[in-house]
Amino acid sequence: MTLHRTMLTGTVGLIAVAALATGCTTSSPPAASPTLTPSSPATTTPAAAAPTPSAVTSPASPATRTPGAAGTGCATRSLKVTVSTPQGAAGSIYQFIVFTNISGAACTLFGYPGVALAGGTPVTQIGAAAARSRGSSARLVTLAPGKTANAVLRITQAGNYPASQCVPKAATHLQIYPPNQTTPVYLAYKATACSSSKVNLLTIGVVQPGSGG
Repeated sequence: MTLHRTMLTGTVGLIAVAALATGCTTSSPPAASPTLTPSSPATTTPAAAAPTPSAVTSPASPATRTPGAAGTGCATRSLKVTVSTPQGAAGSIYQFIVFTNISGAACTLFGYPGVALAGGTPVTQIGAAAARSRGSSARLVTLAPGKTANAVLRITQAGNYPASQCVPKAATHLQIYPPNQTTPVYLAYKATACSSSKVNLLTIGVVQPGSGG
């Protein structure tokens, strides 16, 4: 009897201890882990593209030179300039402007001389410079030492125009710029010029080989 009670008491004690142990180790169910929704990557709006210019501006290109303008071009100091005897025709006169290479080396001419009537003291241009004749195409002319080239000059008589339109003025020189040169030659030359820019009495042709006469 005593043994049975002792065993019962021990069993109850063991159950109580087990229950206590179970109560201590039992925890509330773990809180549900928050659902992590992957955030979408931030949308990056591309920076506004720089406006495309409507026209691309390139560095400026070097000025185009005509053949004979550089290097072997005949400088004014390398040329003797003369005019031929005038020949008249229906209110105009025609003359050859002749360029002779007086240097010791070959040089070239290309295109049109610049020609105008001039006068006064100091000598200055009178009226408009010669218009360019389109009768012949320009070509490169090579002048060996002593060789010549020419350009045909036409001068219309100032008397063909009313004085009020022409505003006549005495000219004493021809002002001549060899092609592609900026230094002129002045030749003694008597004519009546039109000082008004409304009238152009002169027309000049391209440079060609030979003296023209």
